[in-house]
Amino acid sequence: MHRPARLPARLLDLRHRPRRTDLRRAVRGDRIPRQAPVRRPPVRRPLGGRPGDAPDALVARAHLFGLYLLLGLTVSTWLARLPTVRESLHLSTGELGTVLLVGSLGSLTMVLGAGALATRWGSRRSMVVAAWTYSVAAVLLGVGPEVGSVVVLGAGVVAMSVSFALGNVPLNVQSVAIERRMGRTVVPQFHAGFSIGSVLGSGLGALAAWGRVPLVVQFSAVAVVALVWRLRSIPGAVLPMAPQETRAVVTPGGSMREALRAWRDPRTLVLGVLVMAGGLSEGTANNWLAIGVVDGFRAREAVGALVFATFVASMTAARVSGTRLIDRFGRAPVMLASTSTALAGLVGFALSPTLPVAVLGAVAWGLGAGLVVPIGMAAVTGDGVGAAGRVAVASAFASTANLIAPPAIGLAAEAAGVRHAVLLVGGVMIVGVLLSRRVADDRASAVAPSGAPAAVPALEAVDLPVLEAVDLPAAAVTPAVRPEVAAP
Repeated sequence: MHRPARLPARLLDLRHRPRRTDLRRAVRGDRIPRQAPVRRPPVRRPLGGRPGDAPDALVARAHLFGLYLLLGLTVSTWLARLPTVRESLHLSTGELGTVLLVGSLGSLTMVLGAGALATRWGSRRSMVVAAWTYSVAAVLLGVGPEVGSVVVLGAGVVAMSVSFALGNVPLNVQSVAIERRMGRTVVPQFHAGFSIGSVLGSGLGALAAWGRVPLVVQFSAVAVVALVWRLRSIPGAVLPMAPQETRAVVTPGGSMREALRAWRDPRTLVLGVLVMAGGLSEGTANNWLAIGVVDGFRAREAVGALVFATFVASMTAARVSGTRLIDRFGRAPVMLASTSTALAGLVGFALSPTLPVAVLGAVAWGLGAGLVVPIGMAAVTGDGVGAAGRVAVASAFASTANLIAPPAIGLAAEAAGVRHAVLLVGGVMIVGVLLSRRVADDRASAVAPSGAPAAVPALEAVDLPVLEAVDLPAAAVTPAVRPEVAAP
């Protein structure tokens, strides 16, 4: 008796519905033509993404990282050409310092009101206004030396400082919003982008100086590129507010009251001091580390620049790799380790008897300083209404400190030398070590208890890289007052 052939396994697959012709062929024992398997397109995630990451958060992270990198590039490109600016206008060191001081005062003034503006306008509008302001400022920075006008240069410096102060507040708030949306630590990576941009900008500035590129040509080109870059990136860098976080429209004067309320928050003030300690640590290294190597060990300028580059590389490495440490051990333990390491590195650099020991101190200094400002800014930003105001408070602390510290260290250096003068910052860093545990008392955990992304801060605004103190060898400009980079 003829027994019907068994149906192939693929015909029994629920996903494959056999046709009648296939069934007849199977009964007769005929060979059934093989069908091509269905190929599904692979799931593609942006670079650095992980399974479970929200696609919109990954896109926003890429755009925001580019904005941080551009900020560092624009700042260091300007600083690298300061010697040319001084020579073009025949300014003395004191006169150039006065121009830069005026810019720092403009930055501090804007920082005090940036929180209110960001609260009322939102991140996107604040960043667009800052982008246009910077591009106008960059043109003025090039035209001033070209026409021999100190007034035009001063206007450009003030406008540039104002743009940094206004744009940086939304940057930090957005970085925390993206971190909460992703459910893991990513804020330090943005600050690493600032450091990388600073190194790239220093190199571009050095190449422009070597090629004797006119200032008006260089800064006009930077203005155009930066404006196009920012206008294309800002829409993708700002996350939309969640429906449950929609709040009432800010009434006239309400944004200012909301921003001023942050100054009465004890936790915000404490974290502001902590951010100030981190900003001073970075700023001091950026301004004086290379000079300290040259003067303290009678080394060549190239050696000082190399030691400074080592510091920057250490700080960048800490920001890139420190995210996993924060996720594993928490903010408070990592902050305590970072502030302690930075303090030990600074003291080791200042008191080292030999250059190799000083280099080790610079490495420890950079590794410790790399995470202080990112963790502090993420903690002070918190979540909910008022985030921009709290960021502005922390930025004001850092701006004020970096306005006073350079001349104070300069005066101390006249009596004790640069390496020993930097120990003045050690006192503030000791306070930072004592306050490091306060970052654990966050307003909302960066990651929800279940591991799902936490709520995105209601305000889509940005923080100002706490004076990511321009990662540029101090030898590029005399130890006068350095321009204020609204604290990243």
